[in-house]
Amino acid sequence: MLQAQLLNLFEHRLREIDVPVSVEFWNGKSVRLGDHPRVKIALRRPAALRALARPGLGKIGTAYVEGDIDIDCDIHDLVGFAESLCGSQQIDLRKRDSDDWKWWWHTPKYDRRAIGHHYDVSNEFFALWLDRQRVYSCAYFRHDDDSLDLAQEQKLDHICRKLNLRPGEQFLDIGCGWGGLILRAAEKYGVHATGITLSEQQFAYVQEQIRARNIADRCEVRLMDYRDVPEDPPFDKIASVGMFEHVGKKKLPGYFAKIYRLLKPGGLVMNHGLTSAGLYSGGLSPDVTDFIDRYVFPGGEIPHLSKEIELMAGENLECLDVECLRPHYAKTLWHWVERLDARKDEARALVGEKKYRIWRIYMAGYALAFQRGWVAVNQVLAARPLPNGGLLTPLTREHVYC
Repeated sequence: MLQAQLLNLFEHRLREIDVPVSVEFWNGKSVRLGDHPRVKIALRRPAALRALARPGLGKIGTAYVEGDIDIDCDIHDLVGFAESLCGSQQIDLRKRDSDDWKWWWHTPKYDRRAIGHHYDVSNEFFALWLDRQRVYSCAYFRHDDDSLDLAQEQKLDHICRKLNLRPGEQFLDIGCGWGGLILRAAEKYGVHATGITLSEQQFAYVQEQIRARNIADRCEVRLMDYRDVPEDPPFDKIASVGMFEHVGKKKLPGYFAKIYRLLKPGGLVMNHGLTSAGLYSGGLSPDVTDFIDRYVFPGGEIPHLSKEIELMAGENLECLDVECLRPHYAKTLWHWVERLDARKDEARALVGEKKYRIWRIYMAGYALAFQRGWVAVNQVLAARPLPNGGLLTPLTREHVYC
């Protein structure tokens, strides 16, 4: 009885949205809407109906990853169909954060495991769809038709110019990924660059790059938690790109306090990271949050931009500049997922069908989230003022947009 009700609900919803689609059911039944369906769905077992009859984007993602449904179509069509099927999923941006945040998760041991879960998939897998420098964060598109390689190079330079990097300065990159920023900063801007990561595969790759480029005298990578970075001697400039999402909301005051202690007086920090759409909510529906926590970013938490600035100010880091890159991240993610799909056979051979599906649906879903404004990404430039309150920064932004 319940199965028949769910089936009726699903078929009724399909006809309501009026999207060209064909559906095959596990029992041989089929439904076809439109003369030329662009989306072809196969329900492999009755459990799939629970995700589709009362749909949510996270539920559909889970059913797809677990093989309850197969979907054959272009990734853009898949996202468009899923959004149409789910309808308007209004998030209550006024909802207050729960006091039950998982602050206890973010111990050094937990964070190392969480980072390994996300990043230590396979260096070769990431190389299939990232740019040539393997920059795994939002690119910076000066023009709509910029290639991903160019846009990521522009992003690295954008950060270096905002930090006003100068030859001989000590520069720290917290969560350095595959080393794109420290390599660029050392080679083009002449700084002494240090990167830290908790990913063993990233660490090995960056070590290899430093040796191959013969820049060990001015560039190094450490397999290290940010909490363990020595504070003496301090750094002139610090970048944190795509890192503070992993810190945990309850740990953010300590995180920014650590950055303050790592900076010389007059030093600058660039914090580039995801922020929520609403003041008091994550901006994503609960089923999407559960999907991300289960398959993608265990323990990830993002505050609103205003809270980020407040927390930085609470640790005496003075905000100098804020730039929203939300449209840039939507474009970046579409580049990534299109490149992944172009090499899907290689991806499946490297990581298997399930992980391929996780990364495909996660990146496409996040592209939609950035397009719709459910989440954002911001670069916040801040300074540790001199003892007399002075700042060692140019009076204008001309050095950034030269």
